[in-house]
Amino acid sequence: MGAVHEDHNHHRSRVALRVKAVESLLVEKGLVDPAAIDKLVDLYENKIGPRNGARVVAKAWADPEYRKRLLKDGTAAIRELGYSGVQGEEMVVLENTPTVHNMVVCTLCSCYPWPTLGLPPNWYKAAPYRSRAVIDPRGVLAEFGVTLPDGKEIRVWDANAELRYLVLPERPEGTEGMSEEALAELVTRDSMIGVGFAKTP
Repeated sequence: MGAVHEDHNHHRSRVALRVKAVESLLVEKGLVDPAAIDKLVDLYENKIGPRNGARVVAKAWADPEYRKRLLKDGTAAIRELGYSGVQGEEMVVLENTPTVHNMVVCTLCSCYPWPTLGLPPNWYKAAPYRSRAVIDPRGVLAEFGVTLPDGKEIRVWDANAELRYLVLPERPEGTEGMSEEALAELVTRDSMIGVGFAKTP
């Protein structure tokens, strides 16, 4: 899928080898329990996020009053659902509309809203994404399979240590009457970063 993903795959394989070597050494010396590591990874990948963020988005789609609160004060509205903490202290929610598409990057490192999205994907931390998202957002989006009309404005938001962003993707057509739980199943991590769309039912 282009330079962003090629560099990501190379970087991931090097990092994976290092992580495996360190993990093996720590296990061999009895300093960590492999089951505890697996449990922690599962917690962040599957329970903490991005499911938490999907629940926030689904509630905003289903509840207009909550959506207003979310767009006015993302931190407080997200906290209403019990999601807050380190790496998510200050949150701003950006709404995608028929005329505006938002995407998030951290150009300096990898600031990311862990309480709502879980572990950041490797490509989010990679230099090609961090630089090209600002220089050529339309091209980067195309590499993720997101093609937007020429007239649609793209806004790129740079996260930092003090402030993190969550994209409220457009609600897919044909989802009227769906429960919040069913709506949450349509929300992808990439759609909340702005490099993807919510799934259609």
